[in-house]
Amino acid sequence: MIPESSPFTPGSPASAESFVGREAEIERVQGLVRAARRGRVRVGFVSGERGIGKSSLAGFVRRLAERRDDVIGCHVYLGGVQDLAGMLQRTLDRLLKDSIGRPWHRQMLDSLGARVRSVGLFGATLELRLSNDDIGVVERNFAHSVREFLKKTGKEKSLFLILDDFNGLAGSAHFANWLKSTVDEIATSSQTTRLCMLMVGLEERRRELIEQQPSLARVFELVDVVPWSDEEVAKFYQRSFESAGAVLPSRSMHALVEFTGGLPVLAHEIGDAVWRSATGPTITRLDIAQGIGLAARAVGAKYLEPRILAAIRSERYRSILDQIVQGPRIQFTRAEALRRLSNDDRRALDNFLRRMTKLGGLEAVPEVRGGYRFPNRLSQLYFRMAATTASDIAFA
Repeated sequence: MIPESSPFTPGSPASAESFVGREAEIERVQGLVRAARRGRVRVGFVSGERGIGKSSLAGFVRRLAERRDDVIGCHVYLGGVQDLAGMLQRTLDRLLKDSIGRPWHRQMLDSLGARVRSVGLFGATLELRLSNDDIGVVERNFAHSVREFLKKTGKEKSLFLILDDFNGLAGSAHFANWLKSTVDEIATSSQTTRLCMLMVGLEERRRELIEQQPSLARVFELVDVVPWSDEEVAKFYQRSFESAGAVLPSRSMHALVEFTGGLPVLAHEIGDAVWRSATGPTITRLDIAQGIGLAARAVGAKYLEPRILAAIRSERYRSILDQIVQGPRIQFTRAEALRRLSNDDRRALDNFLRRMTKLGGLEAVPEVRGGYRFPNRLSQLYFRMAATTASDIAFA
């Protein structure tokens, strides 16, 4: 099949057509945005395991809100940001860039003045340069800054601010306390501040923030994104292939469902790899088998820690891992592993467990004697794909 005609989007935000089984979560986030539109500040937290589609969900609702509810959306990725100043700098920079082509772009440029300069080829990109004093003013007067920004739009708009990939901020007491005080200030003010702030991250990050500021537990309105059911995975593949004119026989669906494990990120990786492997408009089991092998290599390169990949290149480690990942369980015990292994592999098991735990490829389970688990479903499913040959799938 022609790669560029693939209906799948690995590594990119999902299209509207990709959303299956997320109606309740979408409605929940939309409710937060609409409440803010009516003048009630809302702070949501979209949680879920890695690869579940949290960012795509947030981005999808942003597009809906901008189109339907006259909302200004701003999706800020905070990878590498370690402090509140960095978060505010990146947020303002994103707002500036997103304003290009919007009616309020000129007002933003006038407000920021000499802090903005054109860079890049023909000055096509804007760069925002803020001093420490500038950032300090925004930090102390965030609610006021939001109100003034919205006034400049010329209408009673609201701001939908998505803070994504904020791992470096989760352990910051400064950020946690600022967030809590900002919400309290807006909630008790006589002035209307139409703001919906949506945090997007792992549940562990939410707990870290609450450890820094326990009162945030009652501030966050939770939206938990769970894995797709087998039926939803099948519906996604069926609909995606059909949208591009391909036929996916129901008898070929089992392996796709099994290796996707309910994770949208894997559905797009596997679907795209199967598409590129297919030689005709009808998707065969051999196409699927070859595609899963291709997807395993892509997933390993994109989502697995390089040191773990290097470690499992060892023939002995690979042999041990191939036995451990048989079956759908994410958790196992040392005793169970021993029963599966050859004598040579048994002698290397303890070294394997220590090394993989140190690298983060496995985690000890303290409440289970000799218990271990994969850190997330994505890594466990990757190892299963990598351990399965094309013939295992094609002729199962």
